[in-house]
Amino acid sequence: MNMKKEIDEDRLNEFMQICQRHRLKITPQRVSIYQHLFGLDTHPTADAVYQIVKKEHPHISFDTVNRTLLTFTEIGVLDMVEIFSGAKRFDTDVTTHHHLHCMKCGKVYDFNSANYDNLTIPQGILKQFRVVNKRVVLKGFCRTCQNENHKKM
Repeated sequence: MNMKKEIDEDRLNEFMQICQRHRLKITPQRVSIYQHLFGLDTHPTADAVYQIVKKEHPHISFDTVNRTLLTFTEIGVLDMVEIFSGAKRFDTDVTTHHHLHCMKCGKVYDFNSANYDNLTIPQGILKQFRVVNKRVVLKGFCRTCQNENHKKM
């Protein structure tokens, strides 16, 4: 996993304030997990995060990392990516955006679309649910996987 950017002090302070509002103790392990997640250009699994964080905190358990990621999702500092098979993936970008999911390699790519942001929710759904977020997931094959399939023919 490659970091796109370092976490700035304002972002870290905002994270700590959110934790405090949710009465979540700010531990070095939680801060480390958040710092390693911030700015990733991937949508990592709990295991991928664990592999990175355990280098800094060798005694941390996978269960601690996984529970922390789920807690971060509950308090709104992370989103869970809509993958319907395989391990859960996490997204540090909690702004409105959409995903492309490669069905061969499993990579998830972000994209923005005002048209998708403004999709009209059918009345039948609005009668049964209070929609708080809309995200479109497109499934298909990324360029790399498409090129690999053409090479095999």
